[in-house]
Amino acid sequence: MSAVVTNKAPTGGMGMGRLDEIVVDCADPARLARFWAALLGGSPVDREQDWSYVDPPGGQPRLAFQLVPERKQGPKNRLHLDIDVADIARIRAALVELGAQALGEVQQDAQGAFQVMLDPEGNEFCLVR
Repeated sequence: MSAVVTNKAPTGGMGMGRLDEIVVDCADPARLARFWAALLGGSPVDREQDWSYVDPPGGQPRLAFQLVPERKQGPKNRLHLDIDVADIARIRAALVELGAQALGEVQQDAQGAFQVMLDPEGNEFCLVR
């Protein structure tokens, strides 16, 4: 008997796991935990010198930051977070004050508006509306 292998993902129902936390490799975990806590809410926690996290309110997954010796390589992330905000321009300005960088201008597409941002260590994320 041979096994049948398909490329189809299961649809509906319960998955095999649950998203527990999102971990970001970085050079300064405490700084990034404070930056992301300012954006998402919650209190930053420094568990150890090489590990910090924030538990945003409202059932959002934990965002953790882990010290790694190497710097981010290349300009593009393979994964980024989309953060829904009420006012892209106002939040963009506040985040720039906290060390973020806006890439280009606000973009508009069929789904709405978005602004590509970099956190203080150059990790991409988007403000969306």
